[in-house]
Amino acid sequence: EEGGPTDRVRVGSRVTVVEDGEEPETYHIVGSAEVDPKGGRISNESPLGRALMGHRVGDAVIVEAPDGVLCFRITAIE
Repeated sequence: EEGGPTDRVRVGSRVTVVEDGEEPETYHIVGSAEVDPKGGRISNESPLGRALMGHRVGDAVIVEAPDGVLCFRITAIE
């Protein structure tokens, strides 16, 4: 789904997020058959992918992970 609108996160988006005090990370949101976490490709059904869906640049996103609650801010969507 490359080439669609980039104002909101959707499958096919490349999303750059930053967690407080950490370096920015970029993830490519993909379907479950294309997942490669080490390559930065996360499923739209994963906890982070699900939390990012539909959000915009500047939004804070809360993710409930096995290690606890994490807060990310979206800095870019491509």
